[in-house]
Amino acid sequence: MTVDHKVRVHRSDEPLERADQLAWKIAAVASDQVAPPAEVADMVVNRLIDNAGVATASLNRGPVTAARTQALRHPGPGDRPGAVVFGTRERVSPEWAAWANGVAVRELDFHDTYLAADYSHPGDNIPPLLAVAQHTGRDGAALTRAIAVAYEIQVALVTGISLHKHKIDHVAHLGPSVAAGIGSLLELPTEVIHQAVQQALHTTTATRQSRKGEISSWKAFAPAFAGKVAIEAVDRAMLGEGAPSPIYEGEDSVIAWMLDGPDAAYTVPLPAPGEAPRGILSTYTKEHSAEYQSQALIDLARRLGPRIREAGGPGRVRSIVIATSHHTHYVIGSGAGDPQKYDPQASRETLDHSVPYIFAAALLDGGFHHERSYPPQRVADPELVTLWRSITTVEDPEWTRRYHSSDPAEKAFGGAVTVTFDDGSELRDEIAVADAHPLGARPFGRDEYVGKFRGLADGLVSEAEQQRFLDVALALPTLSAEQLGELTVVPLDLKAAPGRGLF
Repeated sequence: MTVDHKVRVHRSDEPLERADQLAWKIAAVASDQVAPPAEVADMVVNRLIDNAGVATASLNRGPVTAARTQALRHPGPGDRPGAVVFGTRERVSPEWAAWANGVAVRELDFHDTYLAADYSHPGDNIPPLLAVAQHTGRDGAALTRAIAVAYEIQVALVTGISLHKHKIDHVAHLGPSVAAGIGSLLELPTEVIHQAVQQALHTTTATRQSRKGEISSWKAFAPAFAGKVAIEAVDRAMLGEGAPSPIYEGEDSVIAWMLDGPDAAYTVPLPAPGEAPRGILSTYTKEHSAEYQSQALIDLARRLGPRIREAGGPGRVRSIVIATSHHTHYVIGSGAGDPQKYDPQASRETLDHSVPYIFAAALLDGGFHHERSYPPQRVADPELVTLWRSITTVEDPEWTRRYHSSDPAEKAFGGAVTVTFDDGSELRDEIAVADAHPLGARPFGRDEYVGKFRGLADGLVSEAEQQRFLDVALALPTLSAEQLGELTVVPLDLKAAPGRGLF
């Protein structure tokens, strides 16, 4: 059972008891110490494997090598073991392990998602929680519970509070969820978690320019930064330091000045006392390496490709219009107004947020791949560019309504596509959810998560190393503190960043 918590701005002279503050209620969930049910623990294992797969595939990409190089220059204190840098067996200070590992997980835009009033990639909670668990000697059961709590808080915040409406980046929901998860992991008092949640929110609010126009590698660093900052916030709170308060409801708070303003009213659903965290079961992973709102449309493109070839091929296509939700149209569609979304010279980060590009490539190639769909020579192919520039999106109120529906059977992240050929004839089809979605044509289960990991690790990691990691990961809820250090994947080759920075 969940409880709907009403959140609004309070004047400084208007009493608001600490127990009535959203940050306290979040902290109370974290300190409740309710064990997750079996199906939640199983899903935590799935997402740990999912994260490892996408992190492995990105280990030698530029942003990841840079973050890893930075982390390896920050060894942990001698009286504690530190946390493992993914791709190695070396240990560093936990906030820096969270930094390096968070970038590796996020780089390919290929792990899990939850979409509601706002956007999120809740798997971003896992790197900082794993790092703190390794550093502080917590076991697999504690880490499993902590991950479930962090997912619960992020799902609740994303369900109730829209950040993107005011161009605030979605990692502002990640900082508090990580802080809450660490509080659960370490069994901290509610008061300490309360201060850490507030500090984490205060220090992770940033604009969405990181996902607008020419998108840079910072898109991968942003959640890693939030995880690193949240660890530091917990450390300060454990040392007795306070935070701006009330961070959500105050007269000069995040809500009052960054979101809907002094008249704002939000509803955030959190578990009732004694209720187990189940939010992770509402989240979903990706089959394709691109923004989640393109997942269903990639599957639709795979379905439409043969039909277009039967009609004479892509050369006969005059236009393709994708009717979809407000979010899809304005964030990754032509409604964003970003010319970069149609530019063959655009960055990879921009392309994976361009549904016109993604749909065109998937139509021509019969799918979408984390490597083969992004090389410059593929992006600049004349046939692809012509098809790409024929694609536009429009908002359809019905798809927007379904996007925001609270009914799982009705909630949708897809759209309806109209292909118009050079003779005026049309081909139409639509899709509501991705094939891999729990309600899709081929829902992901344990076998699919393991298969995704193996596919991403193929050629990069030996079969023996893949199996060693999977044996450990699959036993997560029963692992000892020492065994948590084995949750890394060491590839056959690991590059270093060119040159040296400040550290």
